[in-house]
Amino acid sequence: MKIFNSMTRRKEEFVPLREGEVNIYVCGPTVYNYFHIGNARPFVVFDTFRRYLEYRGERVNFVQNFTDVDDKILARAREEKIGSLQVGEKYIAEYFKDAGALGVRKATEHPRVTENMDEIVVFVKTLEDKGYAYAADGDVYFDTGAWESYGKLSGQNLDELRAGARIEVDERKKNPLDFALWKKSKEGEDLSWDSPWGKGRPGWHIECSAMSKKYLGDTIDIHAGGQDLIFPHHENEIAQSEAANGVPFANYWMHNGYITIDKEKMSKSRGNFFTVRDILTEYDGEAVRYFLLAGHYRSPIDFSRDLMEQSKSALARMYNAKDTLEHLVRKSGLPFTETERAALSGLGAYREKFVDVMDDDLNTADAIAAIFELISAVNVNVKDGASAEFAKGALAVLLELANVLGLLEQEESGEPEDEDSELRVLIEERRLAREEKNWARADEIRDLLKEMGVVLKDTPQGVQIIREAR
Repeated sequence: MKIFNSMTRRKEEFVPLREGEVNIYVCGPTVYNYFHIGNARPFVVFDTFRRYLEYRGERVNFVQNFTDVDDKILARAREEKIGSLQVGEKYIAEYFKDAGALGVRKATEHPRVTENMDEIVVFVKTLEDKGYAYAADGDVYFDTGAWESYGKLSGQNLDELRAGARIEVDERKKNPLDFALWKKSKEGEDLSWDSPWGKGRPGWHIECSAMSKKYLGDTIDIHAGGQDLIFPHHENEIAQSEAANGVPFANYWMHNGYITIDKEKMSKSRGNFFTVRDILTEYDGEAVRYFLLAGHYRSPIDFSRDLMEQSKSALARMYNAKDTLEHLVRKSGLPFTETERAALSGLGAYREKFVDVMDDDLNTADAIAAIFELISAVNVNVKDGASAEFAKGALAVLLELANVLGLLEQEESGEPEDEDSELRVLIEERRLAREEKNWARADEIRDLLKEMGVVLKDTPQGVQIIREAR
């Protein structure tokens, strides 16, 4: 398996520190609002990466934090007239609702900043004791001038950055690029902790270093997140972690590309964003997940209604294939032939193609293409009916591959007798109308069902329900 390592800027063979086990840290949300579709991309991409590693037989320790103390959280607390801890609790709960709708599984650990303050204070003190940090009026800064490798992840021109940073220079800093490890409490803030430097709270970057160390160790296999975190967040994590621990922080760095709106990066600060909560009022969560996986994770993707409609239609085609096979498994009385046996054996080629492209830097776009090639091959064999045995085997391969991507995980559509009474009545009325050759009434019912998002397909095994939209 090869992944693109942002540190070396090339694809590398992935070799974990311990055989059969992979440790991953992914930067999670700052919980002061519902997350937007741009935030959702790393959640879905690296959830898929985790699923694929597990599919390959790895045991994955997957840590994703919650930043539940931050200037934005303090501001939201004042706005909503509740405590800052309540803001965090509220939006952590909302995160799980929306992430769950996208098929994102809970991490092995979801550490919160407010619950790891002892580790953060110890980490900052270690940096101070080693000469990489200094206190200034209750604040503590990391001394970037003392860390020779600063800038190695981002490849930034440090002289240009220093020149830009001098515009808003803080006289207490030794270097314009020095960043806060600990912030002195301000009047009116309701979150603060005791420390050797007085009451305060951590800076943004230190939290991930401290929690990654606590839950995964000094050196981890993979650190991942959005492209926007490369600088300064991940650059600062590397500096403070390697300065404190004396060993490499992460062996591989993975970053997903931006989501754009009209070719501009989506962000809350620009105001050109859609929350996942809003999108879910119009589209099913799996359709959103499909959209996020339909392009390569490192490439930018442009969010649009047209692309969402395309994703919705493509996912419906996948579900129709699934429903057809489930229908045959339940209803077919045809014998399992040698031709079917050979065709079923041939479906393994699509599994091999799926694995090959996923092994090539998590190419979910080509993995989806492999699934549709599988569906096309299956359709050739079921267009005139098929045995339950063939359908069961083909269905197993389809679900095996789709579930790695977090797709086709909704319950099966069911048969007419399993549906609500209104649908049963309409289906029966249509059957009688067709028997009586009342084609006008049969067509009227067909159109009515279509408005309900249901298409009926008459097969030798009985009526099959096909869902047009999910």
